[in-house]
Amino acid sequence: MENISRKAFLQYAGLATMATLTPFLANAWAGKTTDDDFYKKIVAANADEVSKLVKALASDITDVKRRSGYDLANLVAAFSEPTSTYFQKAELVPFMTKIIRFLVKAQHDDGTLDFGNLASPPDTAFILEPLCAAGTILKTNTNSSLDEVKTLLKQFVVKAGEGLRTGGVHTPNHRWVVSAALAKINALYPNPGYVKRIREWLSEGVFCDNDGNFLERSMNYSAVIDRALVTMGRLLPMPSLFESARKNLWLVYYHAEPNGELVTVDSRRQDQYAPISILNFYHDYYFLAIHDNNPEFAAIANYIETLPGFEARVLTDLLVTFLEEPLFKKALPSPKAPPATFEKFFKTTNLVRIRRDTTTTTIFGGNDFPIIIASGRSNSPNFFAYRKGEAILKYMRLSTDFFSTGYFHSQGITQAGGKYVLHQKFAAPYYQPLPAKYKRADGNYQLAPSTDGRFWNKMDFEHRPQSNVSVLDTTITVEEKNGSNQLTFSVKGIAGVHVTIEFCFREGGSLSGLKKLDELPDTYALESGSGEYSHGKDSIKFGPGIFKHAKLQGLEGEMYSSHFGSLRTTGMHVYFTGLTPFTHTISIG
Repeated sequence: MENISRKAFLQYAGLATMATLTPFLANAWAGKTTDDDFYKKIVAANADEVSKLVKALASDITDVKRRSGYDLANLVAAFSEPTSTYFQKAELVPFMTKIIRFLVKAQHDDGTLDFGNLASPPDTAFILEPLCAAGTILKTNTNSSLDEVKTLLKQFVVKAGEGLRTGGVHTPNHRWVVSAALAKINALYPNPGYVKRIREWLSEGVFCDNDGNFLERSMNYSAVIDRALVTMGRLLPMPSLFESARKNLWLVYYHAEPNGELVTVDSRRQDQYAPISILNFYHDYYFLAIHDNNPEFAAIANYIETLPGFEARVLTDLLVTFLEEPLFKKALPSPKAPPATFEKFFKTTNLVRIRRDTTTTTIFGGNDFPIIIASGRSNSPNFFAYRKGEAILKYMRLSTDFFSTGYFHSQGITQAGGKYVLHQKFAAPYYQPLPAKYKRADGNYQLAPSTDGRFWNKMDFEHRPQSNVSVLDTTITVEEKNGSNQLTFSVKGIAGVHVTIEFCFREGGSLSGLKKLDELPDTYALESGSGEYSHGKDSIKFGPGIFKHAKLQGLEGEMYSSHFGSLRTTGMHVYFTGLTPFTHTISIG
């Protein structure tokens, strides 16, 4: 492999001195010297993993796991890499054989496996990614001791290929996972039927909006889709598929916090409530950095290498990738840092991302209406988040007891005069008797939602006159001002409604200037003045406080409470409360 040139190093080091680009570049260069040294780390990490596998595989294999594919691939990579301490070591062959024998035995007649879901083509596709990589590496290995492994691997892969060629999917990303697996199988054992099936899925269209979102708006599944598109693009070959991956990878970067965590509040899948790491996208940044000669993707790849978890979650399996795809062995282009100061308004998802070096602001108002709790719909009540180095405000929420409607969910975001405005208007009626023409003698009306969507019943709400309509009109305005965020809350309409604003800071920090409440653990009130949250060397100041009532439970509203659910998370919770008509401005910075 080629060493990074002295010129490239000086260009990189010079950029790192620019104030607007630190700490990104300063961190990105840490520990990175030459490509040769990096490859040695890859080989060493594989050897460490194999030494653990040898011990673990002394016991019986009892369950089919996605990891089984990487276990076999890592053994094959170690056996095949000349610089590995396990190169051509006969002791590895029985363990390879053990894994593939188990998988062949676990395989259904239709080629699929039971894990994740029963007889699942897409889950089988996930395990085929590393298994096909193992097959690709073994193609050039003529050691006769591997004959049984090769034979069984081909048997398993070809049989699975039929299951994928004819089987179905559940979710949008599954189409591309299956197609990418078929592309890998076709590269090993060509079959026009595989390519025909891939083109059939692709003919549905790979949706990627102007901002770079795929259908599920999920960072978890974006990583899956990007990998699949890159795989198909290089193997079919269909390089046009790279374009959607490029768009999404830029979106991912702008969703990244300085510590590598990704904003997922706008997701339509389960990760909308859980942080995902940019580590998941390393292979795609690396591949496209080389393929496109993209210096910014090269910098992002280098940066990912410095993040906690890189060695355990990426480096461990990286030798498999480098041996499977020759392009990875080429040198990255000289890195150029992407912007560390920006303001991005993603209008298709109503998400705002503002970054000022190590300080970030996230504003969200892009839920799917009506609010329904289900995978595939965006329903997070988190409308604001703020980070200042190690000090992290995970989210802000607003709730009222207005007819138990629960959390505020903004109906989009508008931008005016340098301010971002979130708004929701809610009208809750009472219902009059049905007109005569809609009445049924048996009283058995259609089960349907109320016109405000709060609940369901057999009341034929649609045809009932309404009266006594109550309205709650909530507006939150966010403005960046003198290095801080000014949030102005206005909740008006019917009087006397309890308003609760909830801050949730990351656990492990310390709070000052607040009153500890005993009703719930890690619960505080800011009655007046300013409070401060500190973590490590960083802190966030916020205030002034207001605390007019102690209604702090049941904030989810009837949608959750009727099912005994809760959206309260771990963290240090601080509350501001008032009654309508309610107006209050809070500074956070």
